[in-house]
Amino acid sequence: MNSSSPPTTMKGAPESTPLGSADHVVVEGSMKAPPSRYESQKRRDWKTFLQYLRNHKPPLTLARCSGAHAIEFMRYLDQFGKTKVHVLSCPYFGHPHPPSPCACPLKQAWGSLDALVGRLRAAYEENGGEQDSNPFAARAVRIYLRDVREGQAKARGIPYEKKRKRGKDVPAAGSDVYAGDAGNFQDA
Repeated sequence: MNSSSPPTTMKGAPESTPLGSADHVVVEGSMKAPPSRYESQKRRDWKTFLQYLRNHKPPLTLARCSGAHAIEFMRYLDQFGKTKVHVLSCPYFGHPHPPSPCACPLKQAWGSLDALVGRLRAAYEENGGEQDSNPFAARAVRIYLRDVREGQAKARGIPYEKKRKRGKDVPAAGSDVYAGDAGNFQDA
């Protein structure tokens, strides 16, 4: 190894570069990593929600926003959805793979709404909102999400089954039975 080269780590990168050297130029803000995909989406969702409040008739302030307004926002977003949700009168209601197109509406998928509520719940508190008054944490929002999940599952004919937490030695219903520490499994 050449004695004039800087010490390197195991992967060959320099261990450190002195802050005053010509190799290390610090531009204000350039040392911060770009926001994660989650953080970017959260910021975009928050801005969209604030715009929705401004455009609301009459305009709403964040302090006066309730769970009902959060639900109204989610219903507003349905117009941009891409998930076909069959209505009860549709001949394909309850069919997971309909054979032909129908006129049923496109809506936001339950999973998308659930993720949106999680991001907006966090954004509300990060932007100075009190945890107790968070409209996205309201009971009505949880009930609305549950109803959307169940309604979409029925419309598709695929029931949503909650994943149950199970203990260390308790097998899930209908699964193989654990037969000891050796990792042997036997059919139930």
